[in-house]
Amino acid sequence: MTIALHILSPEGTLVKADASLVTLPGLQAPFTVLPGHAALLTALEEGDVRYVEDGAEKRLHVREGFAEVKDNTVTVCVEV
Repeated sequence: MTIALHILSPEGTLVKADASLVTLPGLQAPFTVLPGHAALLTALEEGDVRYVEDGAEKRLHVREGFAEVKDNTVTVCVEV
């Protein structure tokens, strides 16, 4: 099972991937989303969004923003 990851900025779509896990820079600490994660809406601080796609870890440095987790989809709206 995978997670649909969408990272969006005012400039457009930055990442559209199917990931096995996603780690986000939460305000209190980084946290990881796995398939089947409970729904949530959270603010993000500056840091790296890390995700594993086809067995390879990838990273995107972002500034603050928000993330929504729902139905095995992670939607991230950020400044880069």
